[in-house]
Amino acid sequence: MRLVTFKDGRGTRVGALDAAGQVLDITAVDAGLPTDMVGLIAAGAVAAAQAAAAKAPVVAGATLLAPIPRTPKNIFCVGKNYHEHAKEFAGSGFDGGAKDVVPPFPVVFSKPHTSIIANGEPILSAMDPTGGLDYEGELGVVIGTGGRGISKADALKHVFGYTIVNDVTARHLQRRHSQWILGKGLDTFAPMGPAILTADECPDPTKLVLTTWLNGDQRQHAPVSDLIFDIPTLVEAISAAITLEPGDVIATGTPAGVGIGFNPPRFMKAGDVVRIEVPGIGILENPVA
Repeated sequence: MRLVTFKDGRGTRVGALDAAGQVLDITAVDAGLPTDMVGLIAAGAVAAAQAAAAKAPVVAGATLLAPIPRTPKNIFCVGKNYHEHAKEFAGSGFDGGAKDVVPPFPVVFSKPHTSIIANGEPILSAMDPTGGLDYEGELGVVIGTGGRGISKADALKHVFGYTIVNDVTARHLQRRHSQWILGKGLDTFAPMGPAILTADECPDPTKLVLTTWLNGDQRQHAPVSDLIFDIPTLVEAISAAITLEPGDVIATGTPAGVGIGFNPPRFMKAGDVVRIEVPGIGILENPVA
């Protein structure tokens, strides 16, 4: 099942997508379902949502929001987590003098919830006055059952589902500040969506494949199986010190093919359109304004 957050004339609530991509109003069928995504995740209400979706009406004129418009904490993001991207980043001059091409441990930073936007909403290029705007298509892992000290063996039991995140980056700011949050956490720099594919529909996330296009030109294409640190490793590493909560999101890293990988770099500009697809989850597409 693909779950979404949407709004219409009656307000904002959770829904599901049918096979044609139409929004189904699951809370109209089951008034006991939470109307917000974090609440639904915390309640463990997948089965009830599935049952409601089978009878739910289509919502005319629904507008999709990010599936989790406000995450419980900052989005956890992982840098240099595909082998080929680690190499291209090390050779780009934007890596701040890091000694290891492939990091020995996960590189984790964060993006605040104020950076989250929905499918179709504009990425604001003016937020980056330095002209180094770049895209990073990534698989997002949505935490279901929270916890601290989660083991790799148990990690996937704590995953609610999967979404798409664009880790938009101001490359010159990323290099200037060394710590990446001021280059990556700007407003509108975390497009997310369009939906959450529930984990029961995806028992093996390594079979997912991510592709990114800029203005119709394919830039990234890689299976999730190419991750340096897989999803269980990331859940274990983060939860070793930070309690994960229902609705927390981990952006797992981006494959090779980002703008700084070209010589000279090919940065985004106003008028561009970036499109990221993971079959099963859907398409996250945002214009650059």
